[in-house]
Amino acid sequence: MPIEGDLVQFLERWSAQDPERGEVAQAVEVIARAALALHGLVDRGELAGGHDVVGLKPAGGDQQTGLDRQANALLLDALRDAPVAAMLSEEAARPITIRTDQPLVAAIDPLDGTTNIDTNAAIGTIFSILPRFHAMQCGGVEDCCFFQPGTSQLAAGFVVHGSSTLMALTVREGTHIFTFDPDSGRFLLTLRNVQIPAMAREYAINASNYRHWDEAIRIYVDDCLQGVEGVRGCDFNMRWIGSLVAEIYRIFMRGGIYIYPADQREGYEHGRLRLIYEANPIALLVEQAGGAASTGRERILDIVPKALHQRVPILVGSRAEVDYVDRLYTHPRAHGERSPLFGRRGLFRL
Repeated sequence: MPIEGDLVQFLERWSAQDPERGEVAQAVEVIARAALALHGLVDRGELAGGHDVVGLKPAGGDQQTGLDRQANALLLDALRDAPVAAMLSEEAARPITIRTDQPLVAAIDPLDGTTNIDTNAAIGTIFSILPRFHAMQCGGVEDCCFFQPGTSQLAAGFVVHGSSTLMALTVREGTHIFTFDPDSGRFLLTLRNVQIPAMAREYAINASNYRHWDEAIRIYVDDCLQGVEGVRGCDFNMRWIGSLVAEIYRIFMRGGIYIYPADQREGYEHGRLRLIYEANPIALLVEQAGGAASTGRERILDIVPKALHQRVPILVGSRAEVDYVDRLYTHPRAHGERSPLFGRRGLFRL
């Protein structure tokens, strides 16, 4: 595989002669360095400690491990060396002020997929870099600095700690994959301008929650399960890792769709993923790779946040699959085959 330089060289070329781009490049570089420090902790597993639950996360009450706290501290310390005014994190209820005179803010999920730690499955870090253009209206680094639609993001990415350590990055000029080379200690550019396959026969969803879903999601999964005998006319595979970064990286490579819908359970009425530091950066990465990201009713990147830790349902992946589910939300019973009255027979097929 041809190597096209490393992350630092990529950012230097992108930001040359543009001071504002240079600031974004600085922020991405320090996040990458923090991710490598976190990689060292993750790679040591139980030897490094931190896998035990130590409390509840301030944002939403999920369980928090010692490694969650370590990841948050590593990223916060790293951002002190970048032109970043504040960091919004899943591990803190409010934004953490860093340097109030700086032009950027960062929104980060320090450790995605925490429930996978004890099973040695992939986990990662998700980040979003935003301009601090609301600061003057707020009178400082306040919550509203983060109340920007995803279209305002200057850069977004994630790092996956799996069989290898990878960074997916967009600076709004395509999505690119960098692979950590332990021999050189650098992230090397291994895949430029990722393009998600337009059509795929894989979907990722936690099917154990079927009874709680909206009708549109149930219909979509039913259509996939019917395979060659149903309206889709082909067989599908279902995937579920429980790690957003791992699911999305698989979609980059193989296509398909990831679905985390809203449902009827308490606490899931508005979905589960956080808009600002999970859904938005993932949506930008996926759109820049030719895919789509939606709630089923609106484009993720068009939503203006109303709360720091606002949750949203998400459908993300190959554009054709996302569009298919969107249409089911608009016209859930557009085809007779889908009616339980007819089962697999349909109106005109016996």
